[in-house]
Amino acid sequence: MRVLSRLLSAVSLTLPLLGVPLLTAGPAQAMDNHLALTPPMGWNSWNTFGCNATEQIVKDTADFMASSGMRDAGYQYLTIDDCWMERSRDSEGRLVPDAAKYPHGLAELAAYVHGKGLKFGVYESPTYHTCQGFPGSLGYEQKDADTFASWGVDFLKYDNCTASDPSQRPGDEKLPLETRDSTMRDALERTGRPIVFSLSLQPAAQGESPWEWGKSVANMWRIDGDRDASFDGLRRLIHTDLDKAKWAGPGGWNDIDMLGTGNYAFASGSNDPNKRLTYDQEKSELSVAAVLAAPLISGADLRTPAAAGGSGFPISDQDLSVYLNKDVIAVNQDSRGEQGTAVTTENGLNVLRRPLANGDVAVALFNETSSQAVISTTAAAAGLPASSAGYNLNDLWAHTSHVSTDGTISATVPAGGTVLYRVSPRPPATGPAHELVSMSSGRCPDAGNNQTFPGARIEMWSCNVGANQS
Repeated sequence: MRVLSRLLSAVSLTLPLLGVPLLTAGPAQAMDNHLALTPPMGWNSWNTFGCNATEQIVKDTADFMASSGMRDAGYQYLTIDDCWMERSRDSEGRLVPDAAKYPHGLAELAAYVHGKGLKFGVYESPTYHTCQGFPGSLGYEQKDADTFASWGVDFLKYDNCTASDPSQRPGDEKLPLETRDSTMRDALERTGRPIVFSLSLQPAAQGESPWEWGKSVANMWRIDGDRDASFDGLRRLIHTDLDKAKWAGPGGWNDIDMLGTGNYAFASGSNDPNKRLTYDQEKSELSVAAVLAAPLISGADLRTPAAAGGSGFPISDQDLSVYLNKDVIAVNQDSRGEQGTAVTTENGLNVLRRPLANGDVAVALFNETSSQAVISTTAAAAGLPASSAGYNLNDLWAHTSHVSTDGTISATVPAGGTVLYRVSPRPPATGPAHELVSMSSGRCPDAGNNQTFPGARIEMWSCNVGANQS
């Protein structure tokens, strides 16, 4: 199928020369590696550890993810970022893990991660050097792909630190990014090993629009530059993603960068509270990422305090509770795979909606302002069908439910917070109410004290056509 698609692409380049008009292209077809049918979930080392990730840190992280409930909630990919390799390849041109950081090699580390029921990822770049100056994969794509497969790698994060001006790029770095990334895609496919392919480029800085072609090349792609763990960084990525829903779907996702929830160390390297999210903002991060069908990749220190040895900033139980909200994760992982869109984004009071596989709609009331506010919409505006019986509104953070008889969806939302509803039409009544009359006694079931609510005590009584007997 892939060979055929490339043949057709070659033909399409020739047709205009023959005077044959071409159809307008739509979103690219998904690559056919059958992976990432829902947004990938996991962890990446960079935002907490940078170049200082080690074998022991990775093992401690795997231990925590397995024991804390994160693995069972769906967080499965554990990826080490840049700086994991030596500065030079070996005599056969193969990448070599840094012996000081990874003394037992990456095959052994991958086996340890797999033993915890998790999957293992590494980092590389379609350039001569990675962002931190280590050997890149440009010109070595098949050798590196074969190496990764032999180690048991399940996820490849592929960066792109190169000059924004193509004329300033050396050698084959002048090739379009789509071409360079496609070369690695093909190399990964030839290994026969299922490896999720993640593009971590800097599209704004390099004039790229990877969402337009990413789905035919990779399983996820960054849509903007790096974000820190602050609320401003989160808001920027959310608004950048709101107009890109048509490019995402099963097998390929718009990536809003690593999650900041629980990340106390990123950006300045200090424990500055202004650099991290509040509890309400953390809930907003996961809520909006769920509605936008974004990959859920944590950048926090996922180790126990004992493993961190007092030198790190491991996440708190409250932070962990955000990551483990199974109802919000269910929205993110919904099998329909349709990215959510905005109903309204006026004055920092946002209503976002995402249709789900069973006919429900997830509705996020996201307050990005610094003051508490009432945010409202309607079931019709959120795309739900008319329902004479009203709608069930399940609050996925408060774990409460109420009925909206007229279709109003509204809440008082704290500053920086989000109320996330799963909204479903209520089934209509099955028919008119009737008395039930006992054939033996001629009496009727009767709710005492003229009660008419579910759960009222029932006894047999003389039939009187009352509402409490219907």
